[in-house]
Amino acid sequence: MEKLKFSITINAPKEKVWDIMLGEETYPKWTEVFMPGSYFDGDWSEGSKILFLAPDGRGNTSGMVSKIKANKQYNFISIEHLGFIENGKEDTSSEAVKSWAGALENYTFEEKGESTKVLVELDSTEEHKEMFENTWNEALKILKRITEG
Repeated sequence: MEKLKFSITINAPKEKVWDIMLGEETYPKWTEVFMPGSYFDGDWSEGSKILFLAPDGRGNTSGMVSKIKANKQYNFISIEHLGFIENGKEDTSSEAVKSWAGALENYTFEEKGESTKVLVELDSTEEHKEMFENTWNEALKILKRITEG
């Protein structure tokens, strides 16, 4: 897997950026570029299971099964991806999952004066690299607009 990095500076304190990025009502707004209707089910506490979900257009729910590997409130959060959900069923053991299970998605919040630099680092397969490069920068721009607006 390859580690991809994306960042943006947002004119707001890190606590506000954190709350908007991970908030139940605001998360779907900036993640819309990845999958329309995105939301999460679970919480962001360290060690907890969290599902990243979206309707699949056929009346089912699809998404990712993950756990919060680390949570240093307002500073750092690490998400470990364990599997996927298709047609409402979790899969954490198929051959398709084994090639990327354990991939990390890390968010670092670094306050610089009255602004916050958000750094996103994630593990990606070659198959998903182009999609992430096209969507993460747009997602971070939306996060900035929501937070600063």
